[in-house]
Amino acid sequence: MDAGGDRPRLRAHPLTHSVGRVDDHLADLDHLTDLADAALAAALTRDAARLAASMRAEGLQAQHKTSISDVVTAADHAAEELVAGTLARLRPDDGIVGEEGAEAESRSGRTWVIDPVDGTYNFLSGLGTWCSALALRDHAGLALGAVHQPAVGEAWLGGRDLPTTLNGSPVGDLADLPLAEVAMATYLHPARLSDATLREPWLAAIEGAATVRMFGSGSCDLAAVAAGRIGVWAQQAVPEWDWLPGAALVTAVGGRAEQVQVRGHVWSVAGRPTAVEQVLAALQS
Repeated sequence: MDAGGDRPRLRAHPLTHSVGRVDDHLADLDHLTDLADAALAAALTRDAARLAASMRAEGLQAQHKTSISDVVTAADHAAEELVAGTLARLRPDDGIVGEEGAEAESRSGRTWVIDPVDGTYNFLSGLGTWCSALALRDHAGLALGAVHQPAVGEAWLGGRDLPTTLNGSPVGDLADLPLAEVAMATYLHPARLSDATLREPWLAAIEGAATVRMFGSGSCDLAAVAAGRIGVWAQQAVPEWDWLPGAALVTAVGGRAEQVQVRGHVWSVAGRPTAVEQVLAALQS
């Protein structure tokens, strides 16, 4: 990590050809200087999503990361630079961790976790289930999460001492329901199905759900969990940028967000408390 400057360190990447337009956006964000953390997170996810969407409209090429479905575009990098650059200016003592390589050491005990485009395969394919997401963690744990899904015009915000809102309106606390009465959102990459240490717990977990859905964006899924549209979400090997923004939304409406190790793999589970408890039990059975 680089603590020596005001801007986070970014990995050089052949898809990043948008420095000028990012700098233009950064210049337009001076009005954010005095915003509280929650308002700043909401503004940054909104503007990152808008930048990504505008770049997609102009045409993008992708590079593959770990598989044909794990892709990255110039929009991912530009949106991350927009968020990271703004945070470096407005919260210079805070740490930064970004999916696409932005990083800065924390001097305040606070760290922002950035997912500039969550659901890049959907984003690149023209599907609407993608978002920009941001979380803040501090000495006490997870403080704040923000998710902006532009295709449906939904902006989510919630965290510690901040009940989750959708477009500024409280969504209300989650009613507790068992797994058999709710939908479960999940994902397991096809290439991992041959691994019994993953497949068997996963099948045990989904077996008890009323129905199962796979949408391809952890933060969009978790926002839907916070709204009560989906009852529970479970996935293995989830990086913190796919987990923390949505986990903050879920816990801020009275849901549970837990991580557990099963057969050498870490599973992340969030949703209505009873449904979460039943998924955890099934994974470990």
